[in-house]
Amino acid sequence: MRFARTVTAAAILLLLRATVAGAADVYSGHAIAMHGDLKYAADFKHFEYVNPSAPKGGTLRLGVLGTSYDSFNPFIVKGNAAAGSDRIYDTLMVASADEPFSEYGLLAETITTPADRSWVEFKLRPIARWHDGQQVTADDVIWTFETLREKGHPHYRAYYAAVASAEKTGELSVRFVFKPGQNRELPLILGQLPVLPKHYWQSRHFDETTLEPPLGSGDYRIDKFEAGRSVTYARVPNYWGKDLAVNVGRENFDVIQHEYYRDDTVIVEAFKAHQYDFRLEVSSKQWATAYDIPAVRAGVLKMEEIKNDRPQGMQGYAFNARRKLFKDYRVRQALAYAFDFEWTNKTLFYGAYTRNRSYFDNSELAATGLPTGAELALLEPHRSRLREEVFTQEYNPPSTDGSGKIRNNLRQAIDLLATAGWKIDPKTRLLTNSESGETMGFEILLVQPAFERVTLPFVKNLERLGITATVRTVDTAQYQRRSDHFDFDMIVHRVLQSDSPGNEQLSFWSSKYVDQPGTLNVIGVSDPVVDALVDAVIAASDRVGLVAASRALDRVLQWGHWMIPNWYIAVDRVLYWDKFGRPPITPRQGIQIDTWWVDPRKEATLEQRKSNLQSGT
Repeated sequence: MRFARTVTAAAILLLLRATVAGAADVYSGHAIAMHGDLKYAADFKHFEYVNPSAPKGGTLRLGVLGTSYDSFNPFIVKGNAAAGSDRIYDTLMVASADEPFSEYGLLAETITTPADRSWVEFKLRPIARWHDGQQVTADDVIWTFETLREKGHPHYRAYYAAVASAEKTGELSVRFVFKPGQNRELPLILGQLPVLPKHYWQSRHFDETTLEPPLGSGDYRIDKFEAGRSVTYARVPNYWGKDLAVNVGRENFDVIQHEYYRDDTVIVEAFKAHQYDFRLEVSSKQWATAYDIPAVRAGVLKMEEIKNDRPQGMQGYAFNARRKLFKDYRVRQALAYAFDFEWTNKTLFYGAYTRNRSYFDNSELAATGLPTGAELALLEPHRSRLREEVFTQEYNPPSTDGSGKIRNNLRQAIDLLATAGWKIDPKTRLLTNSESGETMGFEILLVQPAFERVTLPFVKNLERLGITATVRTVDTAQYQRRSDHFDFDMIVHRVLQSDSPGNEQLSFWSSKYVDQPGTLNVIGVSDPVVDALVDAVIAASDRVGLVAASRALDRVLQWGHWMIPNWYIAVDRVLYWDKFGRPPITPRQGIQIDTWWVDPRKEATLEQRKSNLQSGT
């Protein structure tokens, strides 16, 4: 017995030591950073880029380009969700706009995760409430997670694929356990979860469109709407989270209105007539030519270019690689020689843009030069599957002198196409496959009429190669249906990136989702090397490793010729009627309209200033 007691005491001592060591390896706090340290301590009062004294009140009117909407459920693939319909829900955590990737508690009071991030637990704030007064609970979190995976948009299945289970550990606490493997981003991925009310949706069909305003928990609710034409959100007067540090100085408008306009011309003219208040201009032509009006010259309507440091991702003409025509990389590479960016930028865009060349443009994640160090080490195991150019050449898209004379480029395209079995028939002057006898032709599907002026010259250049390309512009609803179901040959596509890429890369590039309707792998990339490098991005344990893995992935995608690169601009082109105030600091992510406010003094004089302009006084 004495020996037994001694052994038991020793065992207890070892257990205590293990428990203490284990506890030291578990982090619990108010926030979490993907890599490195948090900027804001537990006792922070507000984000640096807000005005904590910003007055609440007034109306923000926004214009939406689109034919209509038919649903207030933005979480499913069916239907067209109303603009802003996700704003009525709070998430577990909220990201700061001045860090690469850090999240701070919103619905969640604390986040707990071990050093290996094999699970994460969120403890909800006891004060969190739905708009009907009921408490937000762990059951709501679990129901939301399971419903989004089972019935939500397909990208949720990819986003949450590495989550093994969601477990209720208390009335206000939930633990998510992850599948084996390195994925340090998962705690932050779950932090982004928009939480929906289980008691509301249990008596409704979640996977159907609805124009019944849903129950939310956020600082706004749907106030009124005119189906397909407008929707108005009103501040919730007794919003439970209004005094939280993450909300101080944000969401300052009492009312936010979204008005729908059918085409680019109408929406611009409506803005100049002050039918809405704020506009982010994406057209260089409009920016250069559409706003030379008295209101701008007098400063009543403001125009500003506000720099940002956020990654620009890639925009370009995207091939549907599921099509037999585009399975050969040499065909994809050849067609890029027919797009003359330099002429387009000079002639149509007033020289405003920079050429896209990377899927992580405007960031340190972009692959440049030749691979070295950690990036090269990631690529070496795949050398036999990769073309030699990946290791020996820096990727850059075809370029011209901007004169519009691209004979040399077209000659290179013809040579590439010949190696792929395509030659111009001397009788028909059409590009013809030497084996099948078929001629090359495809459709470029557009949703923005403004893109026709860019695409039609591209089509003319393709004609010089003997290719019959047609342009078809459709409405938003039809475009969404066709792209969701891969019913296209080529579209204009943009891959949005962040400072901290991770799980979303699965839905962008993974072969698992290539045939799943609604996937974000619009192109249809199915490449084991890309799959492996996506895994490396997700598994990166620190910033250095993340940069190396992102560059390796970028380099392989560049040389895959999956898109014909377009352009980007590293500023936000902002127009607004002079009724607003805004903080002096713009964070690295760029303009944050939710930190602006209506200035009562400016608003009181705005109509008189507009009237004076009209009368010439």
